[in-house]
Amino acid sequence: MVLLRERTAARPFLKWAGGKGRLLDQFEEMFPAALHTGRMRRYVEPFIGGGAVFFHIAQSYRIDEAVLCDVNPELILAYTVVREDPELLIEELSRLEHIYLSLPDTKRKPFYYEVRDAYNADRAAPGRSYSRDWAPRAVQMLFLNKTCFNGLFRVNRSGGFNVPHGRYANPCICDAGNIRSASALLQNADLVCTDFTAALDLASDETFIYYDPPYRPLNPTSSFTSYAADSFSDDDQRRLANVFRNAHRAGALQMLSNSDPKNENPADDFFDRLYRGFSIGRVQAARMINSKAAKRGAINELVIMNY
Repeated sequence: MVLLRERTAARPFLKWAGGKGRLLDQFEEMFPAALHTGRMRRYVEPFIGGGAVFFHIAQSYRIDEAVLCDVNPELILAYTVVREDPELLIEELSRLEHIYLSLPDTKRKPFYYEVRDAYNADRAAPGRSYSRDWAPRAVQMLFLNKTCFNGLFRVNRSGGFNVPHGRYANPCICDAGNIRSASALLQNADLVCTDFTAALDLASDETFIYYDPPYRPLNPTSSFTSYAADSFSDDDQRRLANVFRNAHRAGALQMLSNSDPKNENPADDFFDRLYRGFSIGRVQAARMINSKAAKRGAINELVIMNY
């Protein structure tokens, strides 16, 4: 497999909390030189999310293999349907888009909750082999993602999607061109529903791993870690740091994003202690998710590298 710059431009087909699209220019300056020179044969992303970094790297650098993982089965299902059946997805999502946009504002909200209820009523895990039966669920997920509040994906402890309706006048629910472009890039990518420890099995001196885990909350009211039924705790952050260190010993080049606790508390050295001995840089990001508009704006995020 060869992923080349000449491919049709593709962007994330899902809106995702903490998406990295706006940070790519800053990331470019922080990627390892070995990626620029073509020495990295494999790209691994253990928390694929919206996939902005994957889509950028797949279209900008020469790599032979991509492995995209996430613990969220709904997310991997959606990526798989985009890869395997883009035309069916486009057909069904366009139909749902037409129905929704044809409704008056007073009827859009009830329609949204009908789709959400149907989505939550059928949470059977997909089988190992792809089936076209997966497509309706992916259609529902993409519809909810483009019409819910702030484009969040959040579930309760029982795994039910619980984001309320968003009020968008004319949302782009089905971007057919982008779905086709994303599908083309995903053809040669492995999609795996697993947690981040799988990165260790793929670590080598020809592997570049980018980690974008659920961020550690900056304060008790800023937590948003429930994109899967289980939240991501400080103990999980410590387990991730152990994976990072072990993958370093295996020779992999690694880059990891996380919140910068020093935004709120200059004395908080949680990540300094966890990643002592590695390079800790910072990028400036826009904090978009906050119930108070005054607390949205520029904020530092950590970028931890082992090169």
